[in-house]
Amino acid sequence: MSAAQPLVTLATGPGVEFDQVSLTLGQTPILDHVSFTIRPGSVHALVGPNGGGKSSLIKTLLGQMPHQGRLCLNWPGATGPIGYVPQALEFDRGLPMTVDDFMAAMCQRRPAFLGLSRKVAPAIGEALARVGMQDKRKRRMGALSGGERQRVLLAQGLIPAPQLLVLDEPMSALDEAGARVFERLLTDWQQAGVTVVWIEHDLAAVKRLAERVTGLNRRVLFDGPPGQTLSPERLLDLFATHPTGNGSNNV
Repeated sequence: MSAAQPLVTLATGPGVEFDQVSLTLGQTPILDHVSFTIRPGSVHALVGPNGGGKSSLIKTLLGQMPHQGRLCLNWPGATGPIGYVPQALEFDRGLPMTVDDFMAAMCQRRPAFLGLSRKVAPAIGEALARVGMQDKRKRRMGALSGGERQRVLLAQGLIPAPQLLVLDEPMSALDEAGARVFERLLTDWQQAGVTVVWIEHDLAAVKRLAERVTGLNRRVLFDGPPGQTLSPERLLDLFATHPTGNGSNNV
């Protein structure tokens, strides 16, 4: 899959519109009049420096942060499931929590200590198989490598099948095999018309896999196809502590 040859599919996920979205925590401005649009069923990447507001923006999208301005989800039909895959999982590695226990806790209403419910067990098995973790279901989460834990996080993001999926640096801990798993999932989501909002620091992966990219350093520095926007000059401006641009640069 490449940004130059997007797959033509019927979008099931929503379009997302950020219109002059601002966020201030205490006296610190986090987002400054952020405006851009995510197309329905597209893979849209967010790039920028640490502290530039990327995670805050997706927390705003998920309804976890107060904000000023307008944020609108435009669903093509009925409102569907929203999935979220965090950058990392913080937990006590000494806990006797297996992969199945974690999936049960995240994906079902039945208490995890009662085991997998028959209703979700097939979906959990399928999700773990898709990320290559089916044979490690009885392993303790604390005994897994960072890349294996990231695969489990990707698996929980598949249940229920999302129509809007938010990914916070999902490739950060993945090895080469895990990266290939992620790329297959990304292709599957695109073919299914899922809207994917993807924070990523690997600019080569963004250029290869995303359909559109927004550069964010408290405000939008650029927004457009990766092949046209990820130029050395724009990236230098983006990752500067104080961006020199005077607003968004749409392509």
